[in-house]
Amino acid sequence: MVDCVVKTWDGTDAGTATLDLRVAREETAAHIVHRALVRQMHNARQGTVSTKTRAEVRGGGRKPWRQKGTGRARAGSIRSPLWRGGGVIFGPKPRDFSVKMNRKERRLALRTAFQSRADDLIVVEEFADKLPRPKTKEVVQALSRWGVGADEKVLLIVAERNEMVYLSARNIEKLKLISANNLNIFDLLAADKIVVTADALAKVQEVYGE
Repeated sequence: MVDCVVKTWDGTDAGTATLDLRVAREETAAHIVHRALVRQMHNARQGTVSTKTRAEVRGGGRKPWRQKGTGRARAGSIRSPLWRGGGVIFGPKPRDFSVKMNRKERRLALRTAFQSRADDLIVVEEFADKLPRPKTKEVVQALSRWGVGADEKVLLIVAERNEMVYLSARNIEKLKLISANNLNIFDLLAADKIVVTADALAKVQEVYGE
């Protein structure tokens, strides 16, 4: 269990919130988080790259010159892999890179990764009402008040997508905005700081706190 200070839009303390998730045992935590990360990265690969073998390249049906008597090397096709414009030997073909992992293991890995970032977690009050219109500058200033460095990568987690918050945050170079329903291992581990709204934290507790 971890107690986090909840900050207001102005950066002042407004109370505390509790993060209490069931995580993996210490001796297996790194392994299961690593497996989940590898799974996510493999599943993001499209696997659509393709090359043509000598049988698939257009042309090359006729022997370019007779077998003997020319003084040149024997050749049966102008689409040999040794020729320019020929096929490719052992080239890539479309394939499925996806890796399977049990749902319970995935959720356990996600809870473990989230709880492990408790030291870099910043809990803030809901601030959608502070942005009646899109204003990137105000979000940048708020991040600074919350203790986020200018060069730090930030993951901003909200309970539900709000259009004004999205439009205000999308142009900030090192900030990624996701909803609590879209938590994933890669984003949790890649960020230097994680800013989560109180409602989003409650939602994470409700969905994953089993």
